[in-house]
Amino acid sequence: MSSINTGAVSRPSNMIQRIERIGDKLPHPFYLFIYLCGAVMVLSALINAIGGSVIHPGNGNEIMVRSLLSGEGLIYILQSMVGNFVSFKPLGLVLCMMLAVGLMQEVGLAEAAIKASLLNAPRKFVTGTVFMVGIIGNLASDAAFILVPPLAGIVFAATNRNPIVGIAAGFVAVAAGFTANLFIAGTDVLLSGISTEAAAVVQATEVSPAANWYFMLLSVPLLVIAGTLITDKYIEPRFDSLRSREGADMGQSYTVSIQEKQALKWTLAAAAIYLALFLLVLLPSGSPLRNADGGLVPSPFLSGIIPVIMGFFILCAVVFGVKSGAIKQADDVPELMTRALKSVGGYIVLVFVIAQFIGWFNWSNLAIYVAVNGAEWLSGLQLPNIVMLALFMVLAGAMNLIVFSGSAQWAIMAPVFIPLFMLLGIDPANTQMAYRIADSTTNIISPTNPYIPMVLALIARYNPEVRFGTFLAMMLPYALLLFTIWGGAFLLYFMLGLPVGPM
Repeated sequence: MSSINTGAVSRPSNMIQRIERIGDKLPHPFYLFIYLCGAVMVLSALINAIGGSVIHPGNGNEIMVRSLLSGEGLIYILQSMVGNFVSFKPLGLVLCMMLAVGLMQEVGLAEAAIKASLLNAPRKFVTGTVFMVGIIGNLASDAAFILVPPLAGIVFAATNRNPIVGIAAGFVAVAAGFTANLFIAGTDVLLSGISTEAAAVVQATEVSPAANWYFMLLSVPLLVIAGTLITDKYIEPRFDSLRSREGADMGQSYTVSIQEKQALKWTLAAAAIYLALFLLVLLPSGSPLRNADGGLVPSPFLSGIIPVIMGFFILCAVVFGVKSGAIKQADDVPELMTRALKSVGGYIVLVFVIAQFIGWFNWSNLAIYVAVNGAEWLSGLQLPNIVMLALFMVLAGAMNLIVFSGSAQWAIMAPVFIPLFMLLGIDPANTQMAYRIADSTTNIISPTNPYIPMVLALIARYNPEVRFGTFLAMMLPYALLLFTIWGGAFLLYFMLGLPVGPM
């Protein structure tokens, strides 16, 4: 298996190696989530038996923990099993995008385009480009999770670097940098709406979608630089080259043929026509793809961006495939798509048990129970504001290991902490910013992150012996260092009294 180098041994290296060994001893993720489902069943029954309940911070209603080991729980399990699976949002996104991205890979478009553009690029700029694309790519919401990691792996392989490190870097760029951006995104609108409602408990306060924009602008270069240094100076040197390993796919050519160059020109022309036609529909103020105020955030365009991206990639793949000879007849297209989907079979199996775990955890009200009790403990400490914010970030990061959905977790935490911190003189925009940093940086180690199985499947294409322990050993340094760097920068920003966004 791909393992961390043991040449220069240091305490951090020893710790990461121990984490890798422990992680490799963990059961297959399929069984791990089955065990977690069992734990939720038992825990819900125990807390229910002692009358465990909390007052919902949003509506003041008493929320009882419901037992899954009861008649009601049994009925829920039986009636929701299929629904939990088929309504699991990331499943549809992954399948749709893999049809398009997989077709691009099958016809050789992704490989040829990246080789043509990045093969001669200076090595030191490749990682930074991956992080910049991953962070900005979050404008496409969850689509970035599906697009960036596999393309980053191809970029690293094309520049004679470890593709597994590239996949990991792409995943970190998207997940850990999820709420950082140069632009106002859908996440800003969603979180600010929840924050505005929570602030009304103390005082009617409008939290604008741009409330964190100033600090987000600073966060992008900070994360790009930090992510690049962590990848190039810490992660990559600790992993063996995959060049001689079976499954590393190192036998491919790193040159672009004349036919491929011609096919790329045709593809570029088709892409330009597609984008021009789409902009003709999107740009007019009365476009049906805009919202009622004529804006783009939020809008039908952003909520329907997956089909737009999917259509773009399929068009480009078909044009390239026809011109390069990879597609010789119409029937080749569905056959290539079918071949592309074979690689996600393992992901679909894992999604089944992940969806049950998340559904059971939410139905039992354990998520609310844990969040509210943790919030009460933190608020009872009565510490300085900056320390309270730091502890809040730790709590939010820990909660993200259980509740992956950022908006769902914020809907639970905002009604507790925004009023609490407002009474302490902390603006809601700062509380929201602290939450976003903690939530983003721990995305990459959250067991409930539905995209981790997809990343493991991508890694298996290059080296099937790489297991979850190695992946966890790569992710933990990213999570800890980015949480410390990004969180520390925010706390310093807060101490200086600088605005995180337009007042």
